[in-house]
Amino acid sequence: MNHWQRELVASAIFVITYVLISGRQLKVLPLNRPAAALLGAVLMVATGVMTPERAYRAINYDTLVLLLGMMLISAYLYLAHFFEWAAELVLNFSRTPARLLLYITLTSGILSALLVNDTICLMLTPLVVAIIRRGKLPLLPFLIALATSANIGSAATLVGNPQNMIIGHFSRISFSEFSSALLPAALVGLAINFFILRFGFRKMLRRTAIDRAEHAVPRLERSLFVLVCVVLVSIFGGFFAGLNLAWTAMAGAALVMVLARRDTHDVLKLVDWHLLLFFAALFVVVDGLSDTGLPDAIYSRLQPIFGSSTPAQAWNLTWFSVVGSNVFSNVPFVLVAGNWIARFTDPVLMWKVLALATTFAGNLTIVGSVANMIVVESARDHIQVGFWDYARFGIPITILTTVAGVFVLLVFR
Repeated sequence: MNHWQRELVASAIFVITYVLISGRQLKVLPLNRPAAALLGAVLMVATGVMTPERAYRAINYDTLVLLLGMMLISAYLYLAHFFEWAAELVLNFSRTPARLLLYITLTSGILSALLVNDTICLMLTPLVVAIIRRGKLPLLPFLIALATSANIGSAATLVGNPQNMIIGHFSRISFSEFSSALLPAALVGLAINFFILRFGFRKMLRRTAIDRAEHAVPRLERSLFVLVCVVLVSIFGGFFAGLNLAWTAMAGAALVMVLARRDTHDVLKLVDWHLLLFFAALFVVVDGLSDTGLPDAIYSRLQPIFGSSTPAQAWNLTWFSVVGSNVFSNVPFVLVAGNWIARFTDPVLMWKVLALATTFAGNLTIVGSVANMIVVESARDHIQVGFWDYARFGIPITILTTVAGVFVLLVFR
């Protein structure tokens, strides 16, 4: 196979893969996102675009190990009934629906910065639905707050979402440097998010009151909770000390597994293996395309658009990333665009801009991020959230938080 044929085949496989993972399952080919990515990876090898050895090398194992470690920590918190306890605590402290909206925004944002946004949405959505229904409140504002806050809060750390983990690996930016830049932007974003939702749902929230009916809640397993908290603090201490992110997280997870004295089958069942498979296969598909040199050729054509000054490049990369993340999904876009960052005038700043823009872009539409889909699908038996129901808040939230976030990055760079 000559270079032109290889480029054509790799491009075709790339397009087919991303059509399948970007939209709904097709009746002709009913594959979910992990299966579609796996199909693309297999085609890259089967057609000769990549050798099996090259496919193995394409997988970023550090990202997968880091993601697995944080998922295991989250699983133990779930078994300790932490999420039920936290949800009930939020409801008890909320005297008004507006206060409850604020607490859900903060809880979702903070936990997502610590434990991966997709996992937090998976764990919290059923609990938020339960407490909102128990309080006899409208579901829509609180579900949107949960999803959008999870996306925004996850931008604050290198372990908040998968694309940040990938950026951390490729950029070699330290955990502390990344958080010192992105945490202020995430906090400003959470504030903007709350005020937009508070204003947008003001009539709905004003007409309702929290019904405080008694409800049985599982007791927090304090010993397991304390153990996980101590280990989690140690993990983040290791992060700030500059230790390897992936193996620090995995070492902490392994320590909890040893000391918790719980059946590990119950823990491993809570790991999202589908997500790990999805990313492993995606690395192969993107590297197969990158090996042809096509992404570099595309960047060479686009380079004049970004400008020459640092501020101009930051703003243009921002809007390009917002669009690209919603067309291709944020993780695939980061895998491709990450190859271009070294060519910018300030690569370190541009990695941070890429992290912020691709994360905040997830709030644009209901299909903009996996976290959004998890919330909507988990609550579908209780409420049907339409595209415009979400987008009329997601669009202004994305625009305003992104603009404010980039301003913060440029001011404090």
